[in-house]
Amino acid sequence: MPVISFASCKGGSGKSTSALVLACELAEGADVILIDADPHQPLVAWSTMAPPPARLSVVSSKGEREIQDEIDVAARKAPFVIVDLEGMASQLATFAMSESDLVLVPAQEQHQDAQAAVDTLGAVKRAGRTGRRDIPAAVLLTRTKAAVKSRTARFIAAQLRGIEGVRVMNVELNERDAFSALFSSGGGLRQLDPNEVRGIDKAILNAVAFAREVVALLKEARK
Repeated sequence: MPVISFASCKGGSGKSTSALVLACELAEGADVILIDADPHQPLVAWSTMAPPPARLSVVSSKGEREIQDEIDVAARKAPFVIVDLEGMASQLATFAMSESDLVLVPAQEQHQDAQAAVDTLGAVKRAGRTGRRDIPAAVLLTRTKAAVKSRTARFIAAQLRGIEGVRVMNVELNERDAFSALFSSGGGLRQLDPNEVRGIDKAILNAVAFAREVVALLKEARK
């Protein structure tokens, strides 16, 4: 079963939000196990606020000595396994990436995030060499403006897309109140109260497009 890891050697890239949005959307049609391997356990905390989507389970990782076994067990139970890694380079991240069918590298349209994304892709390649295989990976632009982007944002995005060997997803995860609200209310996008959170419908459309491209990347990798 596909294992998707969210990795970045820099914190604050939107990694946990991206992992949660994807997990909730995939859980609309399949069983999903979300492994929280971030020491701060943001997704475990999210799961205690309100009931998660019915087909989504959240597991707390016990660390680098257990992560590969945890992924293996989860992959035997659910069609999709999503791993949220800590926002730094680590042995745990290397172990998880080596078990992954796809590694997504979230990055904001900022210079530091772009450099961290390139560095993380390098770590993915090194993890692949350990297992003597190529691990599919792509950069996911996060917290992007849905309408007008700044000149700097456009420049950073163009730079990333222009680097040989770097794949950037077509779908971007836009900056939406609904995505942020997940961590304050729990549940999925469809459980948010439209009287309290703006733009839920647009956030759902963004999540659907994101999930569809991830599935397409997985199918492409299998071919």
